[in-house]
Amino acid sequence: MKAIHDPHGALAAGLAAIREQYQVPADFPPQVLAAAETAAARPLTDHADRTAIPFVTLDPASSTDLDQAFWIEQAGNDLILFYAIADVAWFVDDGDAIDVEAWKRGETIYLPDGKAGLYPQVLSERVASLLPDGPRPAVVFTVRLDPDGNPTLQGAERAVIRNRAKLAYDSVAIADLPPAFAAYAARMDRAEAARGAARVDPPEQEVEALSDGRFALAFRPLRESERHNAALSLSANLAIAAALQQAGTGLFRVMAGPSARALSRLRSTAAGLGIAWPEGTDLKALERTLDQRNPHHAAFMLAIRRAGNGAGYAPWLPGVTPWHEAIAATYAHATAPLRRLADRYVIRATLAVANAQPVPASVEDAFRRLPAVMAKASATSGQIDRAVIDLAEAVMLHGREGDLFGACITDTDGDSARVQLVDLPVVTRAKVPGAAPGQRLNLRLEAADVPARRLSFTLAD
Repeated sequence: MKAIHDPHGALAAGLAAIREQYQVPADFPPQVLAAAETAAARPLTDHADRTAIPFVTLDPASSTDLDQAFWIEQAGNDLILFYAIADVAWFVDDGDAIDVEAWKRGETIYLPDGKAGLYPQVLSERVASLLPDGPRPAVVFTVRLDPDGNPTLQGAERAVIRNRAKLAYDSVAIADLPPAFAAYAARMDRAEAARGAARVDPPEQEVEALSDGRFALAFRPLRESERHNAALSLSANLAIAAALQQAGTGLFRVMAGPSARALSRLRSTAAGLGIAWPEGTDLKALERTLDQRNPHHAAFMLAIRRAGNGAGYAPWLPGVTPWHEAIAATYAHATAPLRRLADRYVIRATLAVANAQPVPASVEDAFRRLPAVMAKASATSGQIDRAVIDLAEAVMLHGREGDLFGACITDTDGDSARVQLVDLPVVTRAKVPGAAPGQRLNLRLEAADVPARRLSFTLAD
């Protein structure tokens, strides 16, 4: 739930309650802010000059914490991605006040009414952000992509870059982008299909204010520019993961596939939503046929996201190949250091490996400690996201008490059933004695308790 249109502030009290419940920090301690101001003035003494490369950024229009800038060139049959990533580690030292606070937070927390950053704004939205108002320090990864979509890391260096244009997803024109931007993404798409990968990217959920004072929950499909931009990040992370795995170091993203029970529940959900899932067709193959613009498909994509075991982090271990089931490859996170703690250390290790230097002991130690820290941060963010969605659903359905809603049973626990509303992206529970997975029925909304963020449904007569 990244966007909420709430012109009259109907959600404000609920969001404030969520912030209080989950102790979302409102600001940074004074000593962290002071350390950040000092770090922001640190001169750039170890960076090559790469300001001649015409880097651009592509993000939501309102973003000011820009992690990534890019440029793409043709090299024979290959494409070369110059991927500049914010050099957060230049401003943050192991064990300093900024570092200690970042380890407490783990990641940036996003809510519809604002975020709680991983780092103070003077860093994350000024000197470390790849904004177009002057030269910025970055770590530039050079990734070679062959015609089959296989990325290889060819180099990594600290460099000063200049962002030529802050482009936005909703207004970018083809002429603003590198000529090979779409071709690069197309190669990555073909490679994903060949690997059997299936990344589920559900459309963004938005709550929109209606003219009668009520709200509606809507889907906003990802734009083509967003999907293409994500392919750049994916290619860099795959190339970095391969280089680190070969060097015997690193921190990797790992994820198992859904359990047998989760798959059974998904089959019931698909049947209830009218989505054909032929026997013998695996989930990944089905996912590749889903259309974000179809509301039932969008609801099913969200159900797939909820059904997964969730991705985690794992350090390199001898004889172990880290695996991410959805991506169908060994994968790492290195391209969003302004909002994820782990990326800062993966970048440092990659710099060392690419330049035939030893990985610092502090980085190797961090790799052993980070999985637990990132898991805790991710769990908190997930709880907050779920609370925001629960709030949005309650606000949206408030005033519709007594209305009937078509629903599909996805799984049962005694007389309690998990249900997916057929025409709204709402998953809830209801008391339905004797219910069976896949069953279609009508439910009556008895209550939409906004302060409690809770819906209450009963079986319609």
